[in-house]
Amino acid sequence: SAIDACERSNGGCSAKAECRRTTPGNRACVCNAGYTGDGIVCIEINPCLVNNGGCDRNAECTQTGPNQAVCNCLKGYSGDGKTCTYISLCSQNNGGCSEFAICNDTELTERTCTCKPNYIGDGFKCRGNIFQELLRNSNTSRFYFHLEALSIRDIAGPGPFTLFVPRTDVLSSDPRVKDWVAKGVMAQVLRYHMVGCANLLYKDLAAIASITSLHGDLIHITSSQNSLVLNNKAEIILSDAVGTNGVIHVIDQILVP
Repeated sequence: SAIDACERSNGGCSAKAECRRTTPGNRACVCNAGYTGDGIVCIEINPCLVNNGGCDRNAECTQTGPNQAVCNCLKGYSGDGKTCTYISLCSQNNGGCSEFAICNDTELTERTCTCKPNYIGDGFKCRGNIFQELLRNSNTSRFYFHLEALSIRDIAGPGPFTLFVPRTDVLSSDPRVKDWVAKGVMAQVLRYHMVGCANLLYKDLAAIASITSLHGDLIHITSSQNSLVLNNKAEIILSDAVGTNGVIHVIDQILVP
């Protein structure tokens, strides 16, 4: 009988090849699908080596088997891997920047946040003038409404100003407020909480004994148990909310001229 050249050891072909009988005593070695070579030596085909495996140029081609691969979009891109589109960070939620900031896509997965003109901050938090800032904080919004009701716009100017703002709950609950409004003296009370031509931070206040308010009367400052007290009764409970034209300090009592 004719000798089967493929009978032993796959005819000397690669384990990744098929041994095919040709003429008696002869054979041919053919690499399996997904492999390349002469049949004696067969090497896995890596599709990623040619044209990035058919993946998008902004995708990574990863070989998963003989002549098999998957495409994954690179960080900063989205898609199926065959097509990848750039994700603009700024297109969603202003890129996490403040609503008063401009978001700029700089490079992949990077962006910058810059406060708009007339605002200050790091781009993630941007503050306007102290008049605007009063309204944005529930602790100080009541003071803003009182100013608006009396058309007091002093602190919307260029400043600088230092503002001592009685907390909203204090202004809302003090029975004297209604009385002052009725008597037409509320504007004087409010102006007694404002200091012009000075941007005084907490550390600056700690170094002085008194300051003159826009109302004209002095506000006395004393230090007591690691806190600053105005006129011996109103304690500064929140300090140094800096705006473009001054600084806001929140106090726990109304100052009365």
